[in-house]
Amino acid sequence: MAPVQVRGPVLTVRRIDAYHALTMVAPAIASRFRPGQFVTVAVGGPESSMLLRRAFAIHDVRPDHGGTLEFVFAAGEPGTRWLANRRSRDMLDAVGPLGRPFPVPRESASCLLVGSGEGSTALFPLADRLRERGCQIDFLLGGSRADHVFGALRARRNARSATITTEDGSLGTRGVVTDLLSQVVHEARTDVIYASAPLPVLRDVTALAGRYDIPVQACVPEAMGCGTGVCMSCVLPVVGSDGITRIVRSCVDGPVFRGDMVRWDDVGTIPFDALGAPGWKPPRTAADLPNGRPAPAPSAPARSAPPSQSAQPSQSARPSQAPRATPSAQPINPRQPQRPQQTQQTQRPQQPREQQQAPITFHPSQRPPQSPQARRPRPPRESGHAG
Repeated sequence: MAPVQVRGPVLTVRRIDAYHALTMVAPAIASRFRPGQFVTVAVGGPESSMLLRRAFAIHDVRPDHGGTLEFVFAAGEPGTRWLANRRSRDMLDAVGPLGRPFPVPRESASCLLVGSGEGSTALFPLADRLRERGCQIDFLLGGSRADHVFGALRARRNARSATITTEDGSLGTRGVVTDLLSQVVHEARTDVIYASAPLPVLRDVTALAGRYDIPVQACVPEAMGCGTGVCMSCVLPVVGSDGITRIVRSCVDGPVFRGDMVRWDDVGTIPFDALGAPGWKPPRTAADLPNGRPAPAPSAPARSAPPSQSAQPSQSARPSQAPRATPSAQPINPRQPQRPQQTQQTQRPQQPREQQQAPITFHPSQRPPQSPQARRPRPPRESGHAG
């Protein structure tokens, strides 16, 4: 369904460890929401210089007050600090739901949900949806320290198993989530992995899952300026089903992607082989491979030579010699009379014998008399000496 822009009041703003959870009334967004989608909120008020909206994954949707939504954020910059200071009944302008949601299995499956830090907020509405499908849910959550692990208590309460890691060892196992990923996959017999975490974690989760041939659905936390694909600030290289890398927008084509299709090492750059890159060329087909050539087009069957020419070798028997370009190179049909071959030099037409006149000869006695002018004596020659 298409996203909508709503203006609704704030119900509550509460603190959850290192994060803030804001609940607002937005029935139109709550009725259209599916797990994995997000919302953009205007910050600073109408007279603020902060023009860009802030994007947040929707953490929870409830039917209270006609429909409410909740998103979680860390107050680390002026826009989020302004949101953390909102009070009940303050008005907010929000647009959503935006982006593509998580795809869910058609049949019951063992699903592992991997989250780290603030990114874990998008996994809990997904867990509720998977549970409705009869899937088995396992959580693997992590953070830098105990107060940066979001939803540990809720995960332990609602999932089959919940594994917690922290970098300082203040909660759960010391380390990062990828350190225990292989162990959890073996114990839970995982069929599919859903991950929402920073880019380095998503890259490592995809690489480890590839060893076990387990598909990964990754929610990419790219910074978004508009959320509608206009600003092009959330682009990343993704390989399409045709094998061509394209620069796609996370807010429109994502934020959920297949992990094996994202080129994690090239995020933030334009690969040389991406569509539209300088010097880009289409990929070579199987016919252009070094050991293969395109198949030649089928040729027409050769005509049988006439009986008089059967003893002569055909041109196909001598492939190394090219046929001579002579006027008589065309095939001969023995049923049609042959026309005489015309030479390049034109010959004058000869007159018939009866029209040719014999040379006229005169006998001395039969010569016609000459006129007096013809008998006039010739003038004497002038000598070479003056007289």
